[in-house]
Amino acid sequence: MKRSPSAQRQARRIHRWLVPIAAAPLLLTAISGSLYSLLLEQGIDAFWLLKIHTGSFGWINLQSFYPGLLGVLTVVITASGVTLLIKPRS
Repeated sequence: MKRSPSAQRQARRIHRWLVPIAAAPLLLTAISGSLYSLLLEQGIDAFWLLKIHTGSFGWINLQSFYPGLLGVLTVVITASGVTLLIKPRS
């Protein structure tokens, strides 16, 4: 199937829109988990970082579905990026 230049532009536009939305919780999880581990090695138990890492943001508690959300976001962004890498047939 041949993809038109406008379809390719639309796919790139959607990908550019999705990446920041998906990257924010993924980066937050990676940073809070790494920082918690580093602080714990220094003898500092920053339990609040662990709460953020698992999806508890104060009065917003997403812990019940946060891991699933992270998984879905990873798959969506990966699939979106792979579709941009696939070259249309000439």
